[in-house]
Amino acid sequence: MAEPIDKKVLRQFVPANALKAENFEELAGKTFVETVHAGKTIFKEGDTDKKSVYVVEGQVEIAPGAPTDSDITTPGGYVVEAGSDKAKHALVNRQPRKQSAIAKTDCKIIRIDSDLLDILLTWDQLSGIEVVEITAEDSGTKTNDEEGDWMTSILRSKAFLQVPPANIQTMFMRMQEMPVKAGAEIIKQDDEGDYYYIVKQGKCKVTRNSKAGKPLTLATIGVGDAFGEEALLSDAKRNANVVMETNGALMRLSKDDFVELLKEPMLSWLTGEESDALVKNESAVWIDVRMEAEHKDSGITGSINIPLITLRIKAGSLDSKKKYIVYCDSGRRSSAAAFLLSERGLEVYCLKGGLVERTGD
Repeated sequence: MAEPIDKKVLRQFVPANALKAENFEELAGKTFVETVHAGKTIFKEGDTDKKSVYVVEGQVEIAPGAPTDSDITTPGGYVVEAGSDKAKHALVNRQPRKQSAIAKTDCKIIRIDSDLLDILLTWDQLSGIEVVEITAEDSGTKTNDEEGDWMTSILRSKAFLQVPPANIQTMFMRMQEMPVKAGAEIIKQDDEGDYYYIVKQGKCKVTRNSKAGKPLTLATIGVGDAFGEEALLSDAKRNANVVMETNGALMRLSKDDFVELLKEPMLSWLTGEESDALVKNESAVWIDVRMEAEHKDSGITGSINIPLITLRIKAGSLDSKKKYIVYCDSGRRSSAAAFLLSERGLEVYCLKGGLVERTGD
């Protein structure tokens, strides 16, 4: 009979150990320990189960199978023992499975829903300031008073260079204008994401609730600045409050329109073969947007590691003349990363299907 996982034990595994308290609690509540007797198969080569399997007690033998990434496993059989460094990571975490796993001794394992884990990680790592400053690329500087031309700022910004003109025209047509008064709460922390906003007139203050109960001011934004996209990228809850400091007006775009008109056009997907060809020709650089421990365990050889959670800080260090291919396990974190980097004017691609579906190597 399955039993709930000890949270201290769950904290030993990568990348669950990187989750913040709230999302970790949700994962723990849906994770159960399963007993497997010696000689029983845990999963077989060719399985597509969308589970991340970890050894809690005992030993698991990874049977010889199809060749896999040399950075991750060897094609020959080997044993993973609970408590070892190897056991901190999911067993042969590719889909379909490239090798089989068999209980060498009576053992205990956990099977974590890979999609759930990846969604929680994405929510966590997108929990930075939910604001994008749209910077016009011309000799002048954007004015932040109510007379500023918000539409001109958008059309000149890096954020919309990859969006087809027809989409931008449609976006303007579908946007709703909202007159707002000073003190009006536009976004409330922990609410569901529903709209993407651009400031047409006035100023807003971005705050985050602190443990002491007093809101912490993160930023002040004005005409031409956009906010609210991050909750829409990952179906996450709002991670900050946005309140009007002055009377003004906002333009808002619904979540469905945001995804259709802005998100999808700014994402370009490549297969593993297409990605490898670009990198081999020195036309592109791999970026692993997973956590450092994940990268060390199963990163693509030659890739650089910029976790999604630090992407905003480090994006400025990337060479705008280079192409980048971002990847994670499933494509969820990397698609969010690609959108954020594309907003900053970089040429970015996503690895289709992520590492779990990547063939070769």
